[in-house]
Formats: sequence, C-alpha cells, structure tokens
Amino acid sequence: MILIDYAQTNDNKKIDVISESIPHLDDGAIKDFKEIMIDQKYWKDSQWNATMRIYNFGKSVIKFKSVDKLGKSRGPRRDVLFVNEANNIDYDIVDQLMVRTKEIIWLDWNPSHEFWYYTEIKDKRDHNFITLTYKDCLEALDPRIIEDIESHKANKNWWRVYGLGLLGELEGKIFKDWKIISEIPHEAKLERYGLNFGYTNHPLGLVALYYYNGGYILDEILYGRGITNQNIADVLKNLDRALIVADSAEPKSIDEIKSYGLNVIGIKKQASGGLKSIIGSETSFVNWSINAVQQEQISITNKSVNIIREYRNYMWKKDKDGKVLNTPEEPFHYSMDAVRYAIASLAPVINKQEFIRSYPRMQSKVKPNPGR
Repeated sequence: MILIDYAQTNDNKKIDVISESIPHLDDGAIKDFKEIMIDQKYWKDSQWNATMRIYNFGKSVIKFKSVDKLGKSRGPRRDVLFVNEANNIDYDIVDQLMVRTKEIIWLDWNPSHEFWYYTEIKDKRDHNFITLTYKDCLEALDPRIIEDIESHKANKNWWRVYGLGLLGELEGKIFKDWKIISEIPHEAKLERYGLNFGYTNHPLGLVALYYYNGGYILDEILYGRGITNQNIADVLKNLDRALIVADSAEPKSIDEIKSYGLNVIGIKKQASGGLKSIIGSETSFVNWSINAVQQEQISITNKSVNIIREYRNYMWKKDKDGKVLNTPEEPFHYSMDAVRYAIASLAPVINKQEFIRSYPRMQSKVKPNPGR
C-alpha cells in the first residue's frame, strides 16, 4: 500500500519489487498488489503489462522482478527498492540492489531465524525497524486465518515468530540443504505422486516426485483448501501417470479417486515381518519416513512456493524448557507429509526389497534400480 501511494503521488519514480523467483512473486507480492488495487478501485487492465510484470501509474511505475543470481542485481538504477522475504536472498545480491537505489529501501521478512540483516544492517546502518503482526490488520483478515494463527499459541517458537513477530531460532529444523532449481531436467523420471488430503481446516498437498542423478526432485502440483477429490482427479488425469501414494487415514477419498481410473494407494503406517521394529505405530512411521527423506539428495522446483515455504519452516517441537522433541510441529507439514508418503513408498533406505515384500500391491509397481 505504501508503494502504491508513493507511485501515485510522485512523478517519474522507478519502483522495483524484488523476490527470489517469479513463482514466489506471482503467488505473493503480485497477488497482494492486485487485490489491493482492485479493492481500492485503482486497477486498470490497460496499465498492467503482464509479460513484463510492470504497472504504469502514469506518473511512476512499479516493476516486479526476480533476482536469484548476483549478475541480475547489477542492472539499471531505481528510486525505490522493496525486497520481499529478504531472508531468502543472499546478502551479496541485496547489497548490489541497495547500492543502485537512490531514495528508499524496504526489506520485509518473517523472523524465523537470524540472517544477514542482523549482522550486516542492524547495528551498522541508519534505518527504521517496524514489527507488524496479524493484530495490525485484524479487520482485513479472514476469521479462519486469525483462528488458525491463535491456535498455535502453545507452540512457543512458532508463536514467537508468527504471532508476536519476534526473532525465532533455526534450531530444530528437520530438513536441510535442499536445493532450489528452475526446472525439471528432461532425463528425470517421474516415480510417484505424494498426496496429503485436506479441505476446510487444513490445505491439501499434492507433490510429484522425480528421480534424477542420484537424488529426488519435488514439484508442486496442488496446494490449498477446498480442493475436491474430483479436482484432484481432473488434474492428475492430464499429467503423466504414476502411482499416487496418499494418506491412508482417508480410505473414502482414496476409493473415490480410484473410481476416476487413477492408480492410488494409502501409505501403510504399520508393517509386518522384518519391518515391525522400524514401523510399529503411526508416530514411529512419521520418524522413520522423515529419516528416509533425510537420507536423500532433494531439490525443489522454484515454482513450488508452498513446498519451499514448508521446507524452510518444518521444525521439531520443543518442550516448555526448550528441549527439542522427536515430533514435528503442526504447521508447515502438509506438503512435507506428501513428500514423506512418496519417498517412504519407495523405501530408499533400510532394506528396500524387504519393504516391497510388505506391500504386495506395490510389487508390480516398484522395481529395484541398482543405480539407487
């Protein structure tokens, strides 16, 4: 809203909104920008260049850009810079952008952990710091969002970051060192779809899992609330076919998706035979499947904005004394669960052949690959 006001009231100003990727912009800053402009009755289709992602106010322009490499930051100068979720962009890149900005620089982020602002900006450069939380925009928020946020008060680290807007701690992050890539290589082989059901209270996560060069690639297919089983089937029928591994707690939904001619199974959260000591309950299955994912080299396509967000915030719970527990936190697990189902079904660790024998229906679907 501040940038819109600035563009409307100042002549010949070049305003750049920067984010880590175009998908991140489309799903975040651009979406918010359009909603604000339409709500305030400012929006005119003729002034929006969708290809270049530029809105021309007549007096000034706002341009939305992704900068993921240092070379991209050494472009033309601007008057105003807004860096969205600055903690996801390297300091060297942002530093070059700031050097080429004449008037005002804005940075925003969720303070989930310490990053370069706290070492390079906080005590070294003159600036203003504003903490905003959901309570600063209660009148604009869907009541369900408010309820969802406040339901996590018992989770101290989560509440500290997303409820109070205070700096959290990275300690307890479950997955690390995943890479973000721009596209799926042509040589990559589609192995599975992982599906975690959701509808009203929780979002659905549908993830494609590819094998490539000794590791796995994740690609977001669907994410959100209110997605019906027919919607899921309609999307999957137009994609390359592969086994769909879903949450076994939803047998009715699994049967309905099967009725559309798709090959879907529920992931078994208990096992017999040699795996009893490994997967004895749903809780131990969660930990086992997390371990299975941790053993793999994982990449995420940059359009998979919800998978990326969950990956960065998927944490172990802590007790009241701050001790890390062996249980994942509740938020940020919807796509992560889908990833766990897909990789666990392939049993990439802990005796793959024995795991397949425990899943008779999968014997014809999963074939040993000596390259893995």
